[in-house]
Amino acid sequence: MLASGGAELVSLGAVLPFLEVLNDQEGLWQQPFVQALAPRVGFTTANDLLLPATLAFAAAAVLAALVRLSNLWLNGRLAAAVGSDLSCEAYRRTLYQPYAVHLQRNSSAVITGATAQIGRTVAALDSLLGLITSAVVAVGLLMGLLVIDASIALGAAALFGSAYGVLAMTANRQLRSNGQKITEASRLQLKALQEGLGAIRDVLLDGSQLTFLQQYRKADRPLRQLTAKNVFLGAFPRFAIEAMGLVAIALLGGLLVFQRGSSAAVIPSLGALALGAQRLLPALQQVYNGWSNLTSFNAAMKDVLEMLSQTLPPKIDGVKPLTMHQAISFDGVYFRYENDQTSVLRGLNLEIKCGESIGLIGSTGSGKSTSVDLLMGLLVPTDGKILLDGKDLHDPAHPERLVEWRASIAHVPQTVYLADSSFAENIAFGIPKQNIDLGLVKRAAQQAQIDSFIESNPESYEGFVGERGVRLSGGQRQRLGIARALYKKARVLVLDEATSALDTRTEQIVMKSINNLSESLTVIMIAHRLSTLESCDRVIRLEDGCVSADGPPQLVLGIQS
Repeated sequence: MLASGGAELVSLGAVLPFLEVLNDQEGLWQQPFVQALAPRVGFTTANDLLLPATLAFAAAAVLAALVRLSNLWLNGRLAAAVGSDLSCEAYRRTLYQPYAVHLQRNSSAVITGATAQIGRTVAALDSLLGLITSAVVAVGLLMGLLVIDASIALGAAALFGSAYGVLAMTANRQLRSNGQKITEASRLQLKALQEGLGAIRDVLLDGSQLTFLQQYRKADRPLRQLTAKNVFLGAFPRFAIEAMGLVAIALLGGLLVFQRGSSAAVIPSLGALALGAQRLLPALQQVYNGWSNLTSFNAAMKDVLEMLSQTLPPKIDGVKPLTMHQAISFDGVYFRYENDQTSVLRGLNLEIKCGESIGLIGSTGSGKSTSVDLLMGLLVPTDGKILLDGKDLHDPAHPERLVEWRASIAHVPQTVYLADSSFAENIAFGIPKQNIDLGLVKRAAQQAQIDSFIESNPESYEGFVGERGVRLSGGQRQRLGIARALYKKARVLVLDEATSALDTRTEQIVMKSINNLSESLTVIMIAHRLSTLESCDRVIRLEDGCVSADGPPQLVLGIQS
């Protein structure tokens, strides 16, 4: 950055002797310092001054351009590197947030923050670097102008500086307001996209394309208009102040000729001042534009800083699945979701022994899914304790216990998330492709009764399932989810309506495969189809956040029926 200012000073300093040579070679030749220097370098006439003056001016101009280009390249590289680090760190901190935090968030806000807002923050950083570079260049040019004519240089600095200052104060509030509106419009734009494309089947059936298009347009149009306004607010001073500068140079030229009585005496100084002003105005404009971008992107930077300020859990190395030897129990557990007034669980007491197969039933809102989330360690009780072999699962003195317990669990939800990747990658979800055990993948697929379907595909396990498994039936998606859980070889298997889309025969085969896996495997099933739970060791019925029945399937299911 300092090199840019120095290079501009050198290039401006080379202008004056060059113009002196062009305007009055003989007069310059008669100068005492030229007469003293000429014999040492072999100059004999005034014409000998033209070539070195021209070369010096050209070299200074090329040097200044190269330094500016280098600065531009380095600034861009630095902004890109920092932007990548910021984006990855923001995503990392978001991924490590507790499940309860994710429940309160809108995914469109998170995605906007990690993409568009990071992009605006990188642009702000690039603008900051450009602002600093341009400020250094402006100082270098101003120093050169001070050497040529101090009074004129100070007057120009005062004129242009005050003009930009007034414009900055005028635009400040509008830029900040527009920046906040752009942030909100970006979130709404992404939300409209997600909702329209995520429910495309219903959109096509209902013919509601216009509704979602209007939602998108309602967010997109203000976004574009506000962005255009901020671009205008950042750029418009250049044209007004350039016109002001040209008028000032014309008036200055006339005044100098009038004072000195000869245009020949004025041209070198005026030319150097004109070139300096021509270089100074873009530098000042870049300073202003950098400031306007920083102001405009203020809201985006705040969002990114909030993402970066998310706390991280303590780092735990060498995590291994935790083995349950006796039981996991709920001891007077209460739970209430944030911002809710009513507790979902009210003093829940239950015990699940190692190797048991447990069925959970209950009406909607009875607390089944919440209980399972608590059991998996995704949620923390509002009151009461969850004990694993008699030890508090959420003991702050032993944070590794919770991490290791989660590592021992496989979960199959009713709606299985499938990535737009191969069958093998979806079964071994979260494992780098080069580390996937294909033999274990095939075994899990066979146990989940999905192997025949996969192998009928021309690409077999390398075939792609499509985004969110759109090419698959509901039953096929569920069986892939079960295969994913079985691939993990977990010690605790949680099935949350995981077989609801399967026909009875396929469900029986899948459940038989699961029951034959290991005597130490603990299985917890939530199901509305009561026949699914007939093979369980116990069935627990929840009602209003408490256990209302607990016993053999025949007894509890008989009560339910």
